[in-house]
Amino acid sequence: MALISGRRGPAFGRGLAIALGLSAFIVPAKVVAAEIEIAIDEAKLVKLPERAATLVIGNPLIADASVQSGGLMVITGKGYGATNLIALDHSGAVLMEHFIQVHGPRDDVVVVYRGVFRQTYSCVPECQPRITLGDSKTYFEDTLAGTAARNTQAQGVPTSK
Repeated sequence: MALISGRRGPAFGRGLAIALGLSAFIVPAKVVAAEIEIAIDEAKLVKLPERAATLVIGNPLIADASVQSGGLMVITGKGYGATNLIALDHSGAVLMEHFIQVHGPRDDVVVVYRGVFRQTYSCVPECQPRITLGDSKTYFEDTLAGTAARNTQAQGVPTSK
């Protein structure tokens, strides 16, 4: 394939070669992205590159990331779907990019449909209510309130009525 054709002449060819050569310095190097799979409501540890100063999450409703000591990052699956995570240094250069896929729970789950209403139970080893995105509003809120009450009781904090 010829880049130069027609009546442009040798000066055009040299100018094009210089422009293409300079573009190597202007265009940032492509960062190879890796895939991270995580279940919803689970966390995964990932090693951060040295000099990482900023983390950017494409959609924080799908995943969240927090920096820990020792150069580690904790990624938590918050919602179903895919998003990306980018680590930048102080100058804004991309040090790392990961695509994150958040999927459903790995444990034994039973989903009960009552018309349009959905309830999810975690059955490890016995079935207990589980708070899962997509459950009916009343079931979700009731299960969440029960979990909060048990956590409060476990901490020994008196409940107000």
